[in-house]
Amino acid sequence: MFSFEYPYAFALLLLFFAGFKWFKMRSSILIFPNLPLLQQVEHKGGYARLISKYLAIFALVTALASPIIKDETIIQHGKGYELSLILDVSGSMHESNKIGIVKSIVQEFIEARKDDKLALSVFGDFAYVAVPLTFDKSSLLDLLSRLDAGVAGVHQTALYEALYLSSNIFKTSTSKNKIAILLTDGMDNAGTIPIDVAIRTAQKYHIKVYTIGVGGSNDYNPTVLQTIAKETGGIFFEANSKQRLEEIYHQIDSLEKSEITADKYVKKEYFFQYFLIGSLVFMGLYMILSNKE
Repeated sequence: MFSFEYPYAFALLLLFFAGFKWFKMRSSILIFPNLPLLQQVEHKGGYARLISKYLAIFALVTALASPIIKDETIIQHGKGYELSLILDVSGSMHESNKIGIVKSIVQEFIEARKDDKLALSVFGDFAYVAVPLTFDKSSLLDLLSRLDAGVAGVHQTALYEALYLSSNIFKTSTSKNKIAILLTDGMDNAGTIPIDVAIRTAQKYHIKVYTIGVGGSNDYNPTVLQTIAKETGGIFFEANSKQRLEEIYHQIDSLEKSEITADKYVKKEYFFQYFLIGSLVFMGLYMILSNKE
């Protein structure tokens, strides 16, 4: 990016032209015969001398203005979060297009968390980690778009297994901010992992779990979801509409917002020396032409 460090130096040009116009040097007047002949000789080198003088002044003022090219580098230092998104993709998520609504809202949530590492786990008859913790949001969003209810089975809900597996994602994490958002419209009936084991694993790795019950309160177990949230320092939410679900994700986003600071480094390349040399060259040319006259 080309700019001048001291652009106000160009005000000197106004001062120069003002002085040239209104403060001319007084000189003695001598009367010679054949004056027109002398004026003709003077004009032959006068234009070159005048141009040399103007170019010398302009180059000198430009050098004083210090022309530079800036190259800015911004380095971010983020207190980023590590978040695990745990989604119920059991067969019941087909009802009322709950899976489609959840995917669109989660997509917005992912896009808003630019400085965080995110993971995605899903569960139905069984649970699995679809995407481990990553900064690659494009891959995460691509896989999210391909999810559909029933991809992990349609008959059961392995909710505790999903929490357990998702918590183990953080086994080697050194982040101070570890969050899990567990969304379901059902109750655990897979029986693969006890609830206390799942909660202890989340506590072991210091994971704050936000739980979201989707649909009517008879579809999921509010007491269980509230217990998971309370034991891990999170909050339990109930969402019976798309608007409410959007509000919940916005609330979680604001509660667990990353604090990002940045250092800006500016590399400057200076070019004043070229204009200074040019000014000296034109001054020398001006002096030579003046002496010839």
